[in-house]
Amino acid sequence: MKRFIAVVLAALMALAAVTLTACTKPGNEGESNAPKTDIKVGAILIGDENEGYTYAHIEGIEQAKKACGLSDDQVIYKYSVLEDESCYAAAIDLVEQGCKVIFANSFGHESYMIQAAKEHPEVLFCHATGQTAAKQEGMENIFNYFTGIYQARYVSGIVAGLKLKELMDAGKVSDPYIGYVGAFPYAEVVSGYTAFFLGIQSIVPEAHMDVQYTGSWFSITDEAEAANTLMARGCVIIGQHADSTGAPSAVQAKLEAGETVYSVGYNVDMLKVAPDAALTSPQNNWGAYYTYAIKTVIDGGKLQQDWCGGYSEDAVQISELGKSCAEGTKAAVDEAIAKIKSGELHVFDCSTFTVNGEHLTSYDKSWGFEGLELIWDGYFHESEKISAPLFDIRIDGITELNADSIG
Repeated sequence: MKRFIAVVLAALMALAAVTLTACTKPGNEGESNAPKTDIKVGAILIGDENEGYTYAHIEGIEQAKKACGLSDDQVIYKYSVLEDESCYAAAIDLVEQGCKVIFANSFGHESYMIQAAKEHPEVLFCHATGQTAAKQEGMENIFNYFTGIYQARYVSGIVAGLKLKELMDAGKVSDPYIGYVGAFPYAEVVSGYTAFFLGIQSIVPEAHMDVQYTGSWFSITDEAEAANTLMARGCVIIGQHADSTGAPSAVQAKLEAGETVYSVGYNVDMLKVAPDAALTSPQNNWGAYYTYAIKTVIDGGKLQQDWCGGYSEDAVQISELGKSCAEGTKAAVDEAIAKIKSGELHVFDCSTFTVNGEHLTSYDKSWGFEGLELIWDGYFHESEKISAPLFDIRIDGITELNADSIG
């Protein structure tokens, strides 16, 4: 079964190529301009090619490897490493194999990466989704990185909003009711579903949304069940922050059965499993970071302690628009992306949402960072103080159905 999933996801993963001009000669695409080096790179991954989130990281590392002129034996992968002592063991093994920079891609890896970093100050340890690199006093070899995926989620919300409006204008939908399959009630998920919802509301202001949690980052069965629960409640578009094809497949089945329902995925292009139901998927282009980081190490430069790239750095995107998208969707998407890049549009503009009926002018209560002000100039500055998401505000219009039962 896992091999089947791998084949499906491999077919689905058609991530757009990241701009790699930092490591290639102008006019000679793919030809390395990086100095030949004996550097070794290690990667500690929570999953493998069977899981969309990790597969996207693998694709990003492979892009960077090609762009920076590394051979296959200069990159060492550690697959399916749990968020426990096995992460520390994997990090130490990579050090002993000669790796000078080591990446890890899951939140729970962080404490073990820090443990290894303290013991090996000569090695650089880079951790995706983490929050504490800046707090490690006296340590110059631990780093955090993330993408501004909330920007792509907002844009995917515009795609969903335009479809919702089309259905309402045609009299096929009267209640603009959205569902969202989430993994855990963490800031990363809250930031993502809120951005998605605000994108929808920019088109359909009266829209409202329910979130159903699964308690897992990757479970085809649980994600399909959550989607079915939301559709049974009357949701007509299902978004997700979960890593499998479970939800889009469930939506496709309902659509084929005659229900008016559509899907917005995550990580991978879902058109193969939901050709009629899939509208688009927000995606990370991890190659933007891995190329930057490896190139910087090769050149002897200093890495940013917290790195986050969005549309301006080609670090996020949405997948190909599905055939069911509303007319004018591409033009609306292009306009929104241009405004995000120029700074004209801020995803978490406080004038566009309320909390208990009030617009926020200040917020310093993000869990783990109490006292850190995150709102100024009229908007929440996501991923600016640190790279990882801190937006954990529950805004009006969104209901978490089972957050209390999910750890």
